[in-house]
This record gives sequence, structure tokens and C-alpha cells, in this order.
Amino acid sequence: MKIKDVRFLKSVFSAASFPELPYPEFAFMGRSNVGKSSLINMLTAKKDLVKTGSRPGVTKSVNFFIMNDGISLVDLPGFGYAKLPASVRSGFLPLIQSYIQNRDNLRLVFLLIDIRRLPGDFEMEMITLLAERGVPVAVVATKCDKFTRGKRLASARAIADALSVDVDSVFFSSAKTNDGRKEMLGLIDEYSRRKAAE
Repeated sequence: MKIKDVRFLKSVFSAASFPELPYPEFAFMGRSNVGKSSLINMLTAKKDLVKTGSRPGVTKSVNFFIMNDGISLVDLPGFGYAKLPASVRSGFLPLIQSYIQNRDNLRLVFLLIDIRRLPGDFEMEMITLLAERGVPVAVVATKCDKFTRGKRLASARAIADALSVDVDSVFFSSAKTNDGRKEMLGLIDEYSRRKAAE
């Protein structure tokens, strides 16, 4: 899949402000500091498309981007950063839940998990919610450059077991080495041609 153009559309802080778009939509979710913003920049080959930072919790809104004038990419708020105010943190989960439940054109969600960590309650809840909604999930083990090939495979098995998914459904990615870019763009290309979940 060739990226011809990517542009920022809008940032949204409430479900009432979600834009109505006619395009197939792909969302990226995960805990704070999992590397969502860096992954989207890597995926689109636009270094500064999404704001990144060494401090977790940079993404506090639902951010919409339009790719190739026909695909919507969505950067969801990072979840679980304890140093954010409680009022901010408490609003993230309902916003993410509302997004999943109300986006008719949502084709696929990339659930990002740091390869050095095991999934927690947030990831389990998201897997369940997406399954109930009938939305396919691609599990992405980020920061894979931190591990050798052998340790990557062991981590993928542990993540798959924790989420009760097939180990073959776990992708490796690294914003530093571009690992996983071809596979994820292939999924976006494939699922953009499919109908959304009913």
C-alpha cells in the first residue's frame, strides 16, 4: 500500500464531537507510553504527523487523520498514566468505549502492547468490548527492537496466552527499525475493502 497523502483532521475531547466520516476507519489504542504516536508516524512515513514525547500521556484526545483521501486513522488516548489528574484519567475510558461503540465504519483496531510487558485489565477489557462489537483486532507488540528474535517470540506467546488469541495474530513493530510497517499497511489495505461490522 502506497501512502500518497496524510493530513490531520481534528482533535476530539467528547463523543458528541466525533466527526461523521464516509471512510473506512482504523484505530490505534494502548497504554500511555506504548508508542502509539511514534507508530503512526512510522506507518505513514510522516515524522511529525503525531505529537510524541518522552513523558507518557501526551495524547489526551481522540485524534483523526485522513490518509490517501479515503481512509481514516484514529489515535486514541493513552490509558493508565498515573501522573495525569484523576479527572482527566477517569474521562479516558468512557471516551474510548464510546468511540468503539459508535463508529459504524470502524474496520480494525490495532491494540498496542509494549513487548516488555504483559497485558493488563485495560487490554482485557478492550479485547472483550471489541469482540462484543464484532470489530477485528490486530495485537501489536511495540518496541520489538529491545529484544532478540528469540525473546520476541517468547513475549508474543505470553501476550497471546494472556489475551486468549492466536500467537500468529500478534505483530511485531518498532518505530526505530520500521518493523511491522509492511504488515500493518497490508492489513489496512485489506480491511479497507471489507464491510464494517454490523
